Amino acid sequence: MILSSEGPSALRVRTTSIDVDTASGMSGLLDLLPTEAPVSWLRRGEGLVGWGIAAQVHTSGSTRFSDAAKWWAETTAQADITDEVQEPGSGLVCFGAFAFADEPGESTLVVPQVIVGRRGDLAWVTTVGDVAPTLARREPPAPPKGVVFSDGALDSERWMGVVADAVARINAGDLEKVVLARDLLATASEPIDVRWPLRQLAASYPTCWTFHVDGLFGATPELLVRRERGLVTSRVLAGTIRRTGDDSRDLALAAMLAHSSKDLEEHEYAVRSVAESLEPYCSSMNVPETPFVLHLPNVLHLATDVAGVIRDTDDVSSLQLAEALHPSAAVGGTPTPVARELITEIEGMDRGRYAAPVGWMDASGDGEWGIALRSGLLDGDTVRLFAGCGIVGDSDPAAELAESQAKFVPVRDALAPGPAPTS
Repeated sequence: MILSSEGPSALRVRTTSIDVDTASGMSGLLDLLPTEAPVSWLRRGEGLVGWGIAAQVHTSGSTRFSDAAKWWAETTAQADITDEVQEPGSGLVCFGAFAFADEPGESTLVVPQVIVGRRGDLAWVTTVGDVAPTLARREPPAPPKGVVFSDGALDSERWMGVVADAVARINAGDLEKVVLARDLLATASEPIDVRWPLRQLAASYPTCWTFHVDGLFGATPELLVRRERGLVTSRVLAGTIRRTGDDSRDLALAAMLAHSSKDLEEHEYAVRSVAESLEPYCSSMNVPETPFVLHLPNVLHLATDVAGVIRDTDDVSSLQLAEALHPSAAVGGTPTPVARELITEIEGMDRGRYAAPVGWMDASGDGEWGIALRSGLLDGDTVRLFAGCGIVGDSDPAAELAESQAKFVPVRDALAPGPAPTS
């Protein structure tokens, strides 16, 4: 269902090259963002940022992806596009964030008035309509003030009870795996400038994708799908252990994780669900037999990169692939329909856009969509933080609680006052 849309029916789009130094440095692109409707998708200092709203659509329900895709197809067909760069992410681009469940929740695609991109030695600016972009460092954001944290929908004890309930159902044969999430509330004494946590996250987690769309922000380590010139990739994460900060101890933990039957089982479900979802769209695929250990500042993950070649890029966009993949076993469970029903029954909260696709797409259908993990939803002076854990038959509620607390760390730390990262 399309809830609303705005913007002219025909967009005038112009992309030109700019000096790469304008968009250099770890926080260089973020330094360009004003406070007006900023969006971002960055990794290792490269990617896209934008601001202003040239057009936008809001969708909901079971047709939220297809309705958004239809709106995008109509928008790109009517647009007047001049693109001197011809790279994925140049020309007309939308940013999107989708609801996890059919109901409740609202999804959106937004076309910024200005988009600045960087890819290797290339940098560009795209304008939509008659705007003159300011490509200069903005006044830095102020840190959040007086932030206090409080329980979300469930406190720790009640959430561990929910985990124990799920373990019992798994051992009774109802399902194989379910991902259970919890939330945490952060309240400041004044409205929070989202550019502050974005800078902190980009500096602290450079190998993750730092994103912001319509109040949803974070640094996700999990790429749901990338479509680029006919090639498709998906990074699957499932199986997690908290880091200690001691290098030798963390290496031992990495070895333990790589041989953990519980975590390998959880990971296998997630990889299998992604491979099965992509297979109908691919002429060939590469699915590694064993995962690698991804080292992040706060946690270690079992990870697998699944790759494939799309049969027909004219028929299948990156957004359609994201819809086909959502929700994978990494954020839902196995079997997926049973897991989703259990999540609705016992999780005790509305996920909103948490653990759903977030990212961007260009007019050709190329794009990158991550899973909105290590994320928070900003509303004025309040941020709702999210974390989730994969539950299988031998999961321990206390250990899962500790894992969830580790997954709160990126956004929680990003809201702390301190020196702002510089480019």
